[in-house]
Amino acid sequence: MTFNAMNSYTPSKRVGLLIGPILFLILTFSKLEIINSQADSVIAIAVWMVIWWITEAVSISVTSLLPLLLFPLLKIMPMGDVGANYGSPIVFLFFGGFVLALALEKVNLHKRIALTIISKTGTSPNRVILGFMIATGFMSMWISNTASTVVMLPIAMSVIKMLIDDEDGFTKKDRNFALSVMLGIAFSANAGGIATVIGTPPNSVLIGLLENEYNTEISFVNWMMLGLPFSMLLIGIIYVVLINLFPNKGLLFKATHGVIKNELQSLGKVTPRERQVLITFAIIVSLWIFRTLINSIFPQLKLNDTMISIFGALALFTIPFNLKRGEFILEWKDTSRLAWGILILFGGGLALAQGMSTTGIVDLVATSISNSDISILLTASFLIILMLFMTELMSNVALTAVLAPVVAGIAIGLDIPMLHLLIPVTIASSCAFMLPMATPPNAIVFASGYIKVKDMARVGFFLNVISVILLILMFKYFVPLFF
Repeated sequence: MTFNAMNSYTPSKRVGLLIGPILFLILTFSKLEIINSQADSVIAIAVWMVIWWITEAVSISVTSLLPLLLFPLLKIMPMGDVGANYGSPIVFLFFGGFVLALALEKVNLHKRIALTIISKTGTSPNRVILGFMIATGFMSMWISNTASTVVMLPIAMSVIKMLIDDEDGFTKKDRNFALSVMLGIAFSANAGGIATVIGTPPNSVLIGLLENEYNTEISFVNWMMLGLPFSMLLIGIIYVVLINLFPNKGLLFKATHGVIKNELQSLGKVTPRERQVLITFAIIVSLWIFRTLINSIFPQLKLNDTMISIFGALALFTIPFNLKRGEFILEWKDTSRLAWGILILFGGGLALAQGMSTTGIVDLVATSISNSDISILLTASFLIILMLFMTELMSNVALTAVLAPVVAGIAIGLDIPMLHLLIPVTIASSCAFMLPMATPPNAIVFASGYIKVKDMARVGFFLNVISVILLILMFKYFVPLFF
C-alpha cells in the first residue's frame, strides 16, 4: 500500500487531480466506441479512479466513492445495486477483524504477545532479529501491518541504542544488525498479513470479488492452509537473506535480554481486561478454524466467517468487563481509530468489479485470451510480475480491486480454475519490498534513519525476484492441491 510521509501536495498530485476527470470526460463523450456505451463508461470511470489511486490526488478511500455517484448517473447500475457492494458481507468481515485488532491494541495485548515471542527466541544478534520478525509476522496476521510495525519500532530502537552507547561505538557490525532488524520488521509485517483472510486488505478484496461475482467461497481456514505456509516460508527466506547480506558475526550482545525483560516488566501482570480480550480472540479464531466442522454437526446454524467476525465485535462491545459500573472492553468512541476508509475502498473496488462484469468487459477479456495462443504459465508469470512491481508504486488494495476482475476474465479465457490464477496474483500485491513508499511498514522503518534507499532497494529487489519464483511455483504446483 502506498504511503507518503510528506504532507505537501506534490506536482504529481496536482496533475493527477486534473487529468483524472479530464480523461474521464474525454472517454465518456468522445464518439469512439471501444466496446459498448455502458462498458466504455465503466472504462472511463476506471481510468479516473486508477489515476487518482496512483497519484493519491485525494484519499484512495474518497476515490472509491466515485462508482456510487457515477454508475447510477451514467445508467450503468441503479444506486441500490451499487450501494450493496459497500455493504457486502466481506466489508463486515473485515470490520469485525478491525474491531478485534482495536481491542488487542487498546489493552496492549499485542505488545505483550510480541515481547513474549522475542524473549523466547534467544539473545544472540541473529536470534534477536528472528524474534522481532516472528513477533511482527504473527501480529500482522491479526492486526494491520502498520500497527505491527509501530509496536515493534520503539522496542527495536531501544536495542539499537544500546549498541550505539556501548564501548566500541556504532561499528559496521552494529549497523548491519540495525539494518537487519529494521528491514526484518518491515518485511515480516508485509509477509505476515498473507497468512490470513483478515491479515491484509487485498485478501478480502479477492474473497469479496469471488463471492459477489462468481458465488465462490474461500473460508478462513482454507485460505490459511495455503497462506500460512507461504507466509512462514517467505519470512524464513527474508531472515536468511538479511543475515547473509548484512552479517554481524562476532557482535557482542549481552544486555538484550535485559531490554526485553524490562519492556515486559513495564507492562506488569496480565490484566483482567487483557484476559477477556485474549479469550474472545481465541474463541473467534477457533470458530473460524472449526466453522466447517461446527456446520456439519449443527447444519441449521449455517455459520460463515462474516457472522463469526461480527459476533466477536459485538462481544467486545456488549459483554461487560464490570457490570456494576457498566464498563465494556470497547466503547463506540474507540472506533474513531478504526480504518473506515479501507472499508469504503473495499466497497468501491467491488462496485468497479461488478461494473466490469455486468457490462461485458470481463467477458471480452476472457474471449480475447481464449482466442489467442498464449502460454498459461507465461501469462501467469507476467501477471504476477505486473502486480508485484506495480504495487511498489500504488496502493495494493486499489491495484487488486482493478486487476482482480481482469485476471478472473483471463483465467476464464485460459480455461483454468479462477482461483489458481487469482490467488498467487493477489498474494503478489503483498510482496513489495523495494521502496520506502511501497508499504507503510517500509516507510515507517525508513524514517528511523538507519536505512538508506539503496539498502532497501538492494535487498528488496532480490526478495521481489524470490517472491515471483515462489508465486509461480505456487500457481503451478500448490494452489491446485488446495483449490
